[in-house]
Amino acid sequence: MEKRDRGLGWKYDLPAPNTETTINPRLKTPPHALTHMNENYTEVSRVTLKLRGVWIFAGAAILIMALTGPFNLYSYFQTKLSPAELKELPLYVFFHALFFCFLTPYIRMEFSLPKSEPIRFNRQRRKVYFYQYRFNLLNPFGKKGWGVIPVAYDWDDLTLEAYRIYAPGYGGIKEEVKISICKPGTNEIIDRVFFTDDIEAGEHYWAIVRLFMQQGPDAIPDFLHPTTNKDEIPDSNLGKKAVFRNPFDRLAPEVQWPAEMDRESRTAPAPEEQR
Repeated sequence: MEKRDRGLGWKYDLPAPNTETTINPRLKTPPHALTHMNENYTEVSRVTLKLRGVWIFAGAAILIMALTGPFNLYSYFQTKLSPAELKELPLYVFFHALFFCFLTPYIRMEFSLPKSEPIRFNRQRRKVYFYQYRFNLLNPFGKKGWGVIPVAYDWDDLTLEAYRIYAPGYGGIKEEVKISICKPGTNEIIDRVFFTDDIEAGEHYWAIVRLFMQQGPDAIPDFLHPTTNKDEIPDSNLGKKAVFRNPFDRLAPEVQWPAEMDRESRTAPAPEEQR
């Protein structure tokens, strides 16, 4: 059997789905990613765009500079520059327009990326449902490859991978935990999705999810059960709840599961489905 492919910066795999687990005693505050838990399923919310609005403002500033800059420069320098130098002004427009095109897919994500991308772990069906947003940086204006494409996989086919790479733009080190799914009976990875942007947090969430899938919600301590207020999230640093204040977070598209998948991911299988 071929060796499983790993991405750049892979360090190790977290424990397999059915490995016995316990809650880490160092975990003092409820994880903000847990949004629902009952006898059938628990839901983990992923936020892939931490600070909304940055790309919108950056794109607007560059577009304004690209459109107005040459006229302002021309009026100011027309008496100081030679005709040959004035001909270089179109290059100013070209490079700014090129940079704006580079930002276009990120600006589109600002408007279309859902408020969160939840994962539902259904212990009765032993399946995992991903509210997955897909994007194509090379085709920012097309429909193909863009939008929410919910998918479901078997619990036993999941592998959680810890990644750590040196990235100066992220403060020196960038961490991630990703979920990879293999074709049953092979090591061929058919999908790989984001789980958390911190390895320690990913280990905490994964331990809670595994305990839930193995023993149910009664095995989860009460302080780890999620809040019912969707406008609040626990602040892991202060140990208290903080209200979303970024207006772009409030304007982001709401999560809307397809009706059939929404019902299936929240319920236990009917008797006829178990035959």
